[in-house]
Amino acid sequence: MPVARCRIEVAIWICQRYTWRCGERGRSRVAIRWARCLGWAAQLPRWLNAGSKIDAASVFLPITVPHRIKSAAATVFLLLSRHAFGRGRLRVQRSFRFSVGSGGCLAYHQDSRNAQILDLTHVPDNLSPDIDAYRPLADRQLLAISGPDAAVFAQAQFSSDVVALADGHWQWSAWLTAKGRTIAVFQLIRITSDDLLLIFADGDADEIASQLQRFVFRRKVKIGLRDDLQLQAAFTAPKTASGAVLAGSLAGFLELDVGSGDLPRTMRIAADAPNQVDAGFTATWRQADLRFGVPRLDASQREQWTPQQLGLDRLNGYSVKKGCYPGQEIVARTHFLGKAKRALQLLQLAAGAAPGVAVEQNGSTLGTVACVAGELALAVLPLEASDAPLSVAGQPAQRLPLLEGLAR
Repeated sequence: MPVARCRIEVAIWICQRYTWRCGERGRSRVAIRWARCLGWAAQLPRWLNAGSKIDAASVFLPITVPHRIKSAAATVFLLLSRHAFGRGRLRVQRSFRFSVGSGGCLAYHQDSRNAQILDLTHVPDNLSPDIDAYRPLADRQLLAISGPDAAVFAQAQFSSDVVALADGHWQWSAWLTAKGRTIAVFQLIRITSDDLLLIFADGDADEIASQLQRFVFRRKVKIGLRDDLQLQAAFTAPKTASGAVLAGSLAGFLELDVGSGDLPRTMRIAADAPNQVDAGFTATWRQADLRFGVPRLDASQREQWTPQQLGLDRLNGYSVKKGCYPGQEIVARTHFLGKAKRALQLLQLAAGAAPGVAVEQNGSTLGTVACVAGELALAVLPLEASDAPLSVAGQPAQRLPLLEGLAR
């Protein structure tokens, strides 16, 4: 059987986008077929280059998420026959068959006797390293809080328990108004007690830095943007970081685990020269944020919602046990008296919508869209609502389950 030296970067990105949009509803088989049919003329033109040796009669392309194939990183299987080679070019024949079960996959070419059963739990990774390439996130800004009083200052301003956070860990946090409304949701990294790093996903970090500066008073704290650092990300499991535990350092790169088993994601912070920004990748990452229930608030939605309404309890994004911080009384009262009557709901929209648009049910306003990413939206809806169909801007909207596993 002939052997080809090739690097395979099939349009897994398309398959992933399809499964993210459809959610965990058994669409894996459709996603695989769809990626097979449309992938070749799509977003990854470098699918064939010099790389590793692969048997041309049976090429299997597993994505590195074991145990299941209906997750966002869906497994793609391709089979090439010996007849797929001609005149120095590798072309893909479409006449292959596959069958996907709960425990494995049987893939074979209809003109070949070479059929193999693949165990999804133990499958070798023969993908090109570039398939998990890190790309810059254009919508992120880094804000540093440094000095002997950095942790104490952050403890008095933000909703999370910064003092209880160990060095080398990170958590979700928020900055609230005195009335308990959310100004910003961000990732708070505690490198040391004297060195904190905040990751803002929705811009205006410079404005927030200016507002925070007003509360410094006599504390030994410096607040400023870290434009010298770059944040990159990839839809792959981290090499070393796990959960809230960081890996590495800013001398090389700092690695964060921002995903789960269903949807692995990794962030890296380094001082590398910036790469070319990929707007499509940034948009896909934003959609993944919404699938995890991470609110992405633009200017019109700031100071509109309480942490409970934005589901920050799912992320461990606020504390009701630590001391005072802006909005703490409202947050604690809502928590202990059980007065939270609305929460986030992930919606699949038939067409795009703008934040602030009403969500309707049976002709009446039921809630409000808080943030949007493509055809996905997070809406604040009543906890007690009927299962009647929803609509947004006159178009149908379908409820989707939120992904778990991002609490830190």
